[in-house]
Amino acid sequence: MEPPTAEAVLRGVYTLYNDPNNAEKEKASKWLEEFQKSIHSWQIADELLQQKYDLNSCTFAAQTMRNKIQNSFHELPEAAHESLRQSLLEHISHITLETKSVIVTQLSLALADLALLMSSWNKPVATLLERFSSNINMMYALIELLTLIPEEVNSRHLRLGANRRKEILIDLEADSTLVSEYLTMCLMNGNESELLRSKILKCFTSWVQINAFKLPEISDSMLIVYCFQLLSNATSSSELHEAATDVLCSLLHCMELNNARGGLDDKLFNGILCLEEAYNISVAQEDLDKSMNFSRLFTVLVECNLTRMVAGSDADTPHYSTKALDLVLNCVGHYDYEVAEITFNMWYRLSEDLYQRNNCPLTAHFKPYVERLIAALYKHSQLDPDHDGLVEEGGSFKDFRFKVSEIIKDVIFIVSSISCFKQMFLILQSANVSWESSEAALFIMQNVARNILPEIMELGERDIPTARFNQLCEESEVVPKVVEAILNLPDNCHIAIRYTSINILGELCDWIDSNPETLQPVLNFLLCALQQKNGLATAAANSLQLICSACKKHMLGHISGLMEIARCLDSFDIQTDSAIGLLKGISIIIGRLPPNQLTPAMQELCSFQVEALSRLTNGEDDGLDGKKGRNDPAFWLDRLASIYRHVSSPDRNNGPNPCTLVIVNNWNVLSRALERYKNNSKVMERIVRCIRYAIRCIGKQAMPILEPLVKQIITIYSGHNHSCLLYLGSILVDEFAHEDGCTQGLLNMLQAFIDPTFVVLQMENGLKNHPDMVDDFFRLATRFIQRAPLQFLQSPLVTPIIQCGLLACTLDHRDANISVMRFFCSLLRQDRDHDLQLIVKSILVTHGEALIMNLLYASVFCLHSYMLSDVAEVFVEIKQHSPHQLQEYVKKAADTLPKKNSGGSVTVTDEQMVQFVANVVNSETSRATTQVLQDFARLYR
Repeated sequence: MEPPTAEAVLRGVYTLYNDPNNAEKEKASKWLEEFQKSIHSWQIADELLQQKYDLNSCTFAAQTMRNKIQNSFHELPEAAHESLRQSLLEHISHITLETKSVIVTQLSLALADLALLMSSWNKPVATLLERFSSNINMMYALIELLTLIPEEVNSRHLRLGANRRKEILIDLEADSTLVSEYLTMCLMNGNESELLRSKILKCFTSWVQINAFKLPEISDSMLIVYCFQLLSNATSSSELHEAATDVLCSLLHCMELNNARGGLDDKLFNGILCLEEAYNISVAQEDLDKSMNFSRLFTVLVECNLTRMVAGSDADTPHYSTKALDLVLNCVGHYDYEVAEITFNMWYRLSEDLYQRNNCPLTAHFKPYVERLIAALYKHSQLDPDHDGLVEEGGSFKDFRFKVSEIIKDVIFIVSSISCFKQMFLILQSANVSWESSEAALFIMQNVARNILPEIMELGERDIPTARFNQLCEESEVVPKVVEAILNLPDNCHIAIRYTSINILGELCDWIDSNPETLQPVLNFLLCALQQKNGLATAAANSLQLICSACKKHMLGHISGLMEIARCLDSFDIQTDSAIGLLKGISIIIGRLPPNQLTPAMQELCSFQVEALSRLTNGEDDGLDGKKGRNDPAFWLDRLASIYRHVSSPDRNNGPNPCTLVIVNNWNVLSRALERYKNNSKVMERIVRCIRYAIRCIGKQAMPILEPLVKQIITIYSGHNHSCLLYLGSILVDEFAHEDGCTQGLLNMLQAFIDPTFVVLQMENGLKNHPDMVDDFFRLATRFIQRAPLQFLQSPLVTPIIQCGLLACTLDHRDANISVMRFFCSLLRQDRDHDLQLIVKSILVTHGEALIMNLLYASVFCLHSYMLSDVAEVFVEIKQHSPHQLQEYVKKAADTLPKKNSGGSVTVTDEQMVQFVANVVNSETSRATTQVLQDFARLYR
């Protein structure tokens, strides 16, 4: 853009905030956005801050300065860093108590980021304290600066690099005493300003979080004492209460990280234990915010002691820190379930630790706590007595009950599912039990029902005392009583009880399989529920699916009833996903039929979907009852795909597959669907998914439809670049590439796909904007390497595909990048015969250096850390061929990387570079190589 003037920027800001014309606002917004990206914005933002024209222009200028330092610091030469620092210090020095907080924050962020980036600025914290600490009017601004500097140390935007970050942290640790003294002085002289005191505590927290303080040195800190005073005082404001909680939680995390035990540890533990009364007062005063703060604090206290709480307990005596669980359980018992929810992750961590140790006496110490947890969750799960209907979908209570389900499944092994099942059953048998209590008990039972059978079966395998064995057997007898009670529910019971009872039957599917005498009455009950409305039919469908999946052998005798259900499926009030699930269950049973029965059953099951789909593809959307979704082809395609996927006939490639006739006969409808909906990407994905499962179902016996299918998808892809067609191509390669006479035709298909694919990917930001296409294309190429390596590698197609892969190395899309890396790994693994070895070596000589260059650049500057494991696989494969080549390529690639960052600090030393190359070459596994790449990337991040 042309060099703008300060006046032009002022006009743009005025238009953005004041012009009533939305079109002009939008135009001004885009112009200002482009201005902020330009090199000229540095100087003009500085001018606007000096002019102080109005609030909006100062805010915009401060935001611009902060944005430029964070994202475009490389634009400034090192010689300009000092003048920028002086300018920002000058702007900061003019802040008064009347300066708007947004301007203070943006300017402080800009200066804090500059302090971290600018390597020539030694001791920035000491400089700021020396310059501003004596000015009482600068107290707020200085505390803001001191808060932001440690907070920004780990900012992803700044890309400080590990060396610079380590250097900064050493400086901050050295200055931490000065900061602590300044904050203490501010606290003592801060009058009664709650805002200032809150900022002081937030600043202290930010320094604790980066581990800047030596914990023994702050064990007697007045700031910590003040936090306990605030938490003990029922009249403390919510903001101060939360800030004090943050301080103590940060200290606990810091101690856990450093495994620091001693004076401060004991003071915090005992001090927090003494806050139980303060928590009780917050409950009595119905101060939910404070109760949530206490719940968070107590939970963190347990979490930071969790390792020694478990490891330090012996067979007879639990560790003393276990008493903190009482505080947490007190919070779980709070009247508001949001307070209980805060503790859930802690229970998960505890259960994981106990499960890994598999120590029964140790686990027994925690059984009473888990029993209390489940009892509290049972109460929280109760609906309101006057609630009509089911739990509202999408509501916060529905979400909470889902989390309760997950946490119960995590911890139930500590108390045993059978024992929990029995306890809930006793509640159901209580005199005058309310409907909401019954429903909540059933809900808890639903979440442990799946574990009942495994526990019963395990009883016979374990060497346990006779009394305990008899007790467990007695408890297991509760299950038939529960099933009987469910099957005999009165007609007038609350709908929520009936709904949860239906779900329990589904969860008891394995138990029903072991007790087949219960199957018929259960099916009768569920069939009746299928004909209900208001969610009961959907629950019944879900339970039927589970029973079909678990009771395959026994359900064969009920196939006629299942087919009748399929015929009447659209008359039931069932959600779409549940209907598809029910078809899955029926399909599983059909797949176990003898071949002479399987074919007609599958044909009939498919016909309900195919006939409707046929009418749609012929433009006849009448006759579908006009119901919601019936005239959407995806509605029928998803059902058909579920059938194809789950009718699994054994030995599909040995002898005629009974599914083949059905699938081949239905091909014309799917072919017409491909042609009719080729402009609709979402429907095309559903069609391809359906064809994929059809091909997988019958394998090479789909040969009659292979040629017409390939021709059709080539034609469609040339005009409509649906990446799902590339995915379908990979399925065809997987199934048919090893068949005589098919390989060349499939290579021709790949050739036809390449040109339109590359046209899209070579556009500006083509790779970034089309990750699905990258994913599916390289999945297709990988299938060729796996199924027809010699023919593929000898074809002229391999070179342009490799070149495209080199460009795609930097794509930071998880699935797409995995497919690219797997392509290269598969390529390099082809050493099964001499011809393949020669081809791979030739490829490595031609493209190896560029591949390592791009992979290393991507690892450092483009990819997320968790994606580097896939990159490491490629390094390992290259090493398998030639460690010397790998060493040479890595050294050359590393030498091209910058040795200094934009702030002038050393990013990577010569010693670190040499060590990196050696570590890559010497790493024996992909896991070790991943760690090497992650460590090296941190030097630049």
